[in-house]
Amino acid sequence: MFTLTRRGRNTVNVWPAFVDALASVVLVLIFMLLVFVLGQFLMGTTLAGRDRALAELNRQVSELARTLALERKQSETLLSELRATLAEREAKLEAQGGALAERGEALGRLDRQVAALREQIARLNAALEASESTVGKQKVEIARLGERLNVALARKVEELQRYRSEFFGRLRQLLGKHPSIRIAGDRFVFQSELLFPSGEATLVPEGERQLAQLATTLKTVTRTIPEDINWILRIDGHTDRRPIRTPQFASNWELSTARALSVVRFLAAQGIPEKRLAAAGFGEHYPLDPANTAAAYARNRRIEIKLTQP
Repeated sequence: MFTLTRRGRNTVNVWPAFVDALASVVLVLIFMLLVFVLGQFLMGTTLAGRDRALAELNRQVSELARTLALERKQSETLLSELRATLAEREAKLEAQGGALAERGEALGRLDRQVAALREQIARLNAALEASESTVGKQKVEIARLGERLNVALARKVEELQRYRSEFFGRLRQLLGKHPSIRIAGDRFVFQSELLFPSGEATLVPEGERQLAQLATTLKTVTRTIPEDINWILRIDGHTDRRPIRTPQFASNWELSTARALSVVRFLAAQGIPEKRLAAAGFGEHYPLDPANTAAAYARNRRIEIKLTQP
């Protein structure tokens, strides 16, 4: 036992030194491995960035190539257009040169034509002066004819006025002082009640008798009127202002016109030429008395007869 203990004390223990050496080697290996891995990582990152940069550079180179091709194509097109324009201008210049040569040859003909035109203009001016002289004479003659025509028309108007006066004078004598017939200016006025029933356009017997006397007098007077005097007997129908609306007459216009036509038809049946008769309806729009009384209404309901010109 003692012997073993002593041997143990005298024996050298190398384990701690070996472990330290081994740990140092391991640490060195780990450090070198880390350095290698880090180097690989950095190298991979660098290479990836370079690849991306190279790809971008290739893309830009491709884009530049396409742009260069497009520019080259446009340049070729522009060059072709310029060549075509130059050729066209050269052709035009040649044509203009030929035209100028032709114009130089045509100047002589143009001068002759201008001289001929001037001669024609001179002849036309002479003819125009002669025509103006003739027109002046014709204007004087036309003025004289106009004066003669005005005088003739005035005479015809005076003659018609004379026959109108004769016609009215005979009617005054014939009709006397009938209360329903009066003279207003240049026309005879028949109250509607003398000729028609209220609201109707059919002549009553007394109205037909008065109109027959009128027709007889008119035929007597008009026999002496020369054919070149144009005249008509105008029949105007008037109503009062009170509106009418019946199945036969929708308004005062219809009633006044129908009454005027009844008188015209009766006179035509008595032998008055139809071309010498005219009918007009004025409704309530031209009253003789504007008052709103029964007497004013009766005065405004009337048939007016006038000998006049068409």
